[in-house]
Parts: sequence; C-alpha cells; structure tokens
Amino acid sequence: MARKSEERFQRRRLRGSYMSVILSVALVLFTLGLLGLVILYAQKLSTQVQENIGFTIYLNDDVKELDVTRLQQAIELSDYALETTYISKAQAVELLKEDLGEDFLQYLDYNPLLASIEVKLNAEYAHSDSLAIITSHLGRSSKIKEIDYQESLIQMVQENIQRMSVLLFSFSLLLLIVAIALINNSIRLSIYSKRFLIKSMQLVGATQGFIRRPFIRQGIMHGIYSAMIAILLIMGVMYYSQQYLPNLIQIQDIEILAYLFVIVLILGIVISWLSTSLAVRKFLRTRSDKLY
Repeated sequence: MARKSEERFQRRRLRGSYMSVILSVALVLFTLGLLGLVILYAQKLSTQVQENIGFTIYLNDDVKELDVTRLQQAIELSDYALETTYISKAQAVELLKEDLGEDFLQYLDYNPLLASIEVKLNAEYAHSDSLAIITSHLGRSSKIKEIDYQESLIQMVQENIQRMSVLLFSFSLLLLIVAIALINNSIRLSIYSKRFLIKSMQLVGATQGFIRRPFIRQGIMHGIYSAMIAILLIMGVMYYSQQYLPNLIQIQDIEILAYLFVIVLILGIVISWLSTSLAVRKFLRTRSDKLY
C-alpha cells in the first residue's frame, strides 16, 4: 500500500515537473511571439506611413485634357506610383475655400490656381534618392510647370524608420538570447531530476543514442505543447487588443501571422530539442560520484 502511494506521489511529482517545464517554455515563447507581433505591426505601420508620402505635379494652364489623361495613365503604369489623383482648377478652388473658410475669388478676376496631379508612392520608392530621380525625369515634360514635395519630411520619416528598425533588431536579438537561456535552464532542471536514471541505464550497457532518444522525443513534444499554448495566448492578446484598438485589424496580414505562428512552433521544437540533447549529453558524461 505504501509502495503504491509512493508511486502515485512520484507520478504526480513527475507530471508537475513536466507542466512546469511546458508552462515556462510557453511563457518565454509567448514573449518572443509578442515581440514578433510588435515587429509585424511596426513594419506594417512604417509601410503605411511611407505609402502616404508623395508629390504634387502642377500642370501648365495650356495643357489639354487628353494630354493630362495620358500623363496620369503613364504615371499610374509606372513602378513607383501607388495611386494618382487629378485635381482640376475648379476642384482646387473648392479645396482652398474649405481650408480658408471663405471665397477668395471674390477679390480676384480670375482663378490663379493650377490643375494638379497628386501622386502617392509605393513604400520602396518613398525616400529622397528615388524621389529626386523620379521628379527629375518628370520635370522634362512640357506639360508640367512644377513638382512639389516635402524633402525634409521624407528624410525625417526615413531616419525614424531606420532607427526603429535597428532598435527592434537589437532588442529582438537580446530577447532571443535570454529566451534560449531561460528555456535551456528549465529543461536542464527537469533532466537533472532524472540524472540517476540516465546513469543507471548507462551502467547496464544502454547506448547513448538509446538513452537520449526518449528524452529528446519527450522534449520535442513539450516544445510543441509550449508553442501551442504560446500561440493561443498571442491570439488572445490580439483578440482583446482589437476590442480596444479596432484599427489594428486594418494592418493584419493573415499570411504573415501564419508565418509568425510557424516560427514560434519551430523555435519551441528546436530550442527544446537542443536543450534536452545537451542536458542528457552532460549527464551521460558525468561521473557517478559527481551526480550527488
């Protein structure tokens, strides 16, 4: 009877040890996944900001409507243009009236505003060098009087995106190193409790591969369970975030999110496999008198 109670106690203790390792690894993977989510959103936001960058083409007064249409179509077919908007002289007046809050034409005998084409750029072209080349090429057209864009704003956006990228990369690398260390420590503590079993199997003639195999298989399964828990927690955070920040849904990419979850799963498996393999290897090489 006492022996059965002892066996039940050992089984509960073993299950508790397994659960502790799984939850520890899951929390670490959850933190890594959240960082990946932040990087994903930061990348999407930076793309959105860059795609709001553009320039305005002011047209000569004597340009025919057919020439304007051809010019706009040529720009739309180019690689750099995300979208274009034509604003006629009459539309320009209405827009300026809204900005000023009054009809400025009552003081003038003519409309001094020019028709224009507003061009929004694809993200990869939203930097100063590309804009200089694009505007230089367009400026040769006789239909165009002037091209206007805010160079200082573009440079500021570009510099801020570069700083943020370096910061996120550095923080990601640091967190990955810490995560590997934490997971490795948790798994080593779990394997430590079975060091006598490992040594006993070795003493009766079991090969290292035979001893290592069940531990690695178990470690991989724990990594999968941990990754699944981490993925569920990340999905929960995303769900509740959207309740308070509904605009987040606009920058979600299901395909990229799927890649993120796959990466979390792979990290859980690979790190658990490596940590388990190294921990078992250590105790296989440890002398019996050093186990105590």
